Amino acid sequence: MISSPLWLAALLLTPASLPGPTGLPQKGEPPLTAQTQISGGPRPSEQTAVTFDHADLSIEVRPKQRRIEGSAILSFTARAPLASLVIDLDRNLPVSAVAVDGEPLPKRAWSNPDGQLRIALPRPLAAGEKVSARIDYAGTPHVAANAPWDDGMVWSTTPDGRPWIASTTEGYGCDLLWPCLDFPAGEPRSVDLHIIVPAGLKAPANGRLIGVETFPDGRTRWNWQARQPNTYAIALAIGPFEEVTAIYQSRYGNKIPLHYWHLPGKAEQARALFAEFAPTLDFFEEVIGPYPFADEKLGVVETPHMGMEHQTINAYGNNYAKAPEGFDWLFQHELSHEWFANQMTAANWDDYWLHEGFAQYMQPLYGQWREGDGRYLVMLETQRNRITNTAPVVRDKLLTEEDVYEPSRGGAGTDIYFKGAWTLHTLRWLIGDGAFFAATRRLVYGRRDPQPGNFAPRYTSTREFEAIVKEESGRDLGWFFDAYLRRAALPELVETRSGDRLRLEWKSGGPFPMPIEVKVGGRIERVNMDAGAAELTLPPGAHVVIDPMARVLRRSIAVERFQAWQATQARLARP
Repeated sequence: MISSPLWLAALLLTPASLPGPTGLPQKGEPPLTAQTQISGGPRPSEQTAVTFDHADLSIEVRPKQRRIEGSAILSFTARAPLASLVIDLDRNLPVSAVAVDGEPLPKRAWSNPDGQLRIALPRPLAAGEKVSARIDYAGTPHVAANAPWDDGMVWSTTPDGRPWIASTTEGYGCDLLWPCLDFPAGEPRSVDLHIIVPAGLKAPANGRLIGVETFPDGRTRWNWQARQPNTYAIALAIGPFEEVTAIYQSRYGNKIPLHYWHLPGKAEQARALFAEFAPTLDFFEEVIGPYPFADEKLGVVETPHMGMEHQTINAYGNNYAKAPEGFDWLFQHELSHEWFANQMTAANWDDYWLHEGFAQYMQPLYGQWREGDGRYLVMLETQRNRITNTAPVVRDKLLTEEDVYEPSRGGAGTDIYFKGAWTLHTLRWLIGDGAFFAATRRLVYGRRDPQPGNFAPRYTSTREFEAIVKEESGRDLGWFFDAYLRRAALPELVETRSGDRLRLEWKSGGPFPMPIEVKVGGRIERVNMDAGAAELTLPPGAHVVIDPMARVLRRSIAVERFQAWQATQARLARP
């Protein structure tokens, strides 16, 4: 997911912001229940008692009515005795029929008062037994107030007036669109996805395209197959797209289909962006490991909202903006989520930073790979100035997505991006490139030797990452993760100089034996601070610079004053 409302001005220029036809749902309509707005957090026992084996989803999109009509066949295996199914589904999509194992159920067998569809099974299941439920539903899906930061449908039009449609569901969850298990570990093992759209429109989606069927009236059905997509990754992207394709020869010996679906009239910009696909993919494969979904595709589609990491069909809406680093940050960020969110998924939203912190760090790392240390440091500096330290990044509890993403709910907000990235920057220096990248690779793939075909998408946590780092570095770094992730305030380095003596001492709220580099004259020395403090004897009149290469994330009064000044200027600018 992208990280900040800095791009709101750009969003206001998109067709999605224009008023819709009278009588049709507008932004924020129809309203959502509190239950539907919850993604993750504590789950009903009926949901944790099943394995989600397969979803066969059929969705017809009717742009003129801003309506969808769907049918979902969901297959589960019981892990424990089970008397009912509990499926998340927005009640704005009312259910018309339910069948279990092919047998229609009477209407009294199901109910959905608040956004959780409860289905009484005809007979209880024992652990290990399988069940299949068909759910027919239709209705007016919630329209996003400000996609992708607020979720729902975006009903837009191309410059020549044709439908241009997209959905985002990361924050409020998959139940805005289809009957699902709305928590990170609720991924189906496989999905068949059938999207029916009006004549003249295309529907690129997750996974592999199996085929396109054309009905007598010109409507088309796009049939896709995907393996273990994130719950919020299943998305609609519909428009009169043109397509750019190529086959990428991976450094691992396999071939990867590349696809970009873009609006008509943008062929030149589209091909310029498409030219970034191969080098960006090569960076990730060299530095992290094999592209996780090479047997399906690397896909991107142009959308009327900024962007989102929809597995193998990432949404792109950056308007082909140019940047001094020479690459499209949005494309690179969303592609990084194929590794850090889609291949490696945090099982609990409390570990959200593993998605966004790593994805954010991949941008300066890519800058370094392309241009060297100067670009890396410049890009990191921009991120450093946006760290707020208002709440811990990790709270070691079961949380919803909104609990983590929204500061109003006690969440760390964009610190999961920027503080997460800087935590990784500091960790990399502390343990060295060898241990850092080995730990990252194991976190992503669950093994040291990933090759195409020998790994599958996996769930993980901050605690597992800590354990992996300990094994790869040979050091217990619990103090490091506690200081940066479980406490809001940054460690502060206090400098006291008296004559030729310089005393350095960490204030962190707990043990913090972080070494620091000190430049004395023209020489840089790495100072160990195993007890959290150290003293140096300086040459007479020596000029001293602490941490001259900005290796260590620590409190900066200058940054705090800059942020306070920014906030004041923003208040003064308001009408």
